[in-house]
Amino acid sequence: MQPQDWIELFMRAFFCFTGIIGNGLLGLRSLPKSRSQLRTGDVLFVNLAVSNLITNCLVDLPETMAHFAKSWLTSKEYCGVTQFSHEISETSSIFTTMFISMYWHQKLVGSIRRGGAPVQMDNLRLVVALLGGSWIVSTAFSLPHIFIAEHNANESSEVCEERFASPAAKQTFDGMYLTLANVVPMIGITYATVQIVLTLLRSQNRIKDHSRNATNPPPSSAGQNLEGTAERSTEASSERSPISTDAPRAATQQQRMQVRSNPSSNNQIRAAKSVVAVATIFIFCWFTHLVLRIYSSFRVSVLAVKLTNFIGASYVCFVPYVYLHGVKKLSCSCR
Repeated sequence: MQPQDWIELFMRAFFCFTGIIGNGLLGLRSLPKSRSQLRTGDVLFVNLAVSNLITNCLVDLPETMAHFAKSWLTSKEYCGVTQFSHEISETSSIFTTMFISMYWHQKLVGSIRRGGAPVQMDNLRLVVALLGGSWIVSTAFSLPHIFIAEHNANESSEVCEERFASPAAKQTFDGMYLTLANVVPMIGITYATVQIVLTLLRSQNRIKDHSRNATNPPPSSAGQNLEGTAERSTEASSERSPISTDAPRAATQQQRMQVRSNPSSNNQIRAAKSVVAVATIFIFCWFTHLVLRIYSSFRVSVLAVKLTNFIGASYVCFVPYVYLHGVKKLSCSCR
């Protein structure tokens, strides 16, 4: 093999095995211990892990092994299964990422406005229905690839092509797919991410203001008028009970600690930050992916096809680790 072939093989193998470990761990750590503990976030993370594992096991792994068995690449069946698996995994992963962003948008933005009340996507039946619909749409867009995918008869390029009935049919199909399965989810994810970021910034500003007020309370007019009386009463009370002089200081310190340490709020903020990080990675990767797909729909380019596949593989590889860190499930302990 040429040096560039070894580089491509190494990157494929890295994405494949890193993705299998990360998505497998995300799926296992998201499984609830009992049915009563099943939550919306767990269902979404398990679905995302399954979607990504399709790419890892049925696309990246065969592509890695195909470097040593090049006869696979000339098989129409191989190209059909690979293209189908790639498209259904990619589409389902995109929709699941959008649902995760929508869920945390409701948890942070909508729940705060309604005083912490349950949000609409806390309903498991609704989430299962949304995921089922996304799988139906993903399958509808992926099935045609089984019948139109074939090798391009040039073994040196080592890529599969799709033979549409006409260039107009290819552009129509690509236009519908890119609009419904890429542009629309990207708009939804971008909107939810911006709202989450604004909510986090406002929340941090409120915490800083509350902490500043608790540390240095503003003087009132009544307090200024009674300043001398307060000092005399403080001196008298300190002679009677030395503990009472420390009470205001202890109360202020307790308020400050309550503001800074709220486990439930901190966990939500940590998870929301991971959602923002994933959304940022998503927007960068899939915008580039979208541009390459549009370019490929008008002009056949082996380089564009390979770059599109590598961008998708890199997203599937790194995203589970961000979620694992954000929801504190990266550790393998069973506590």
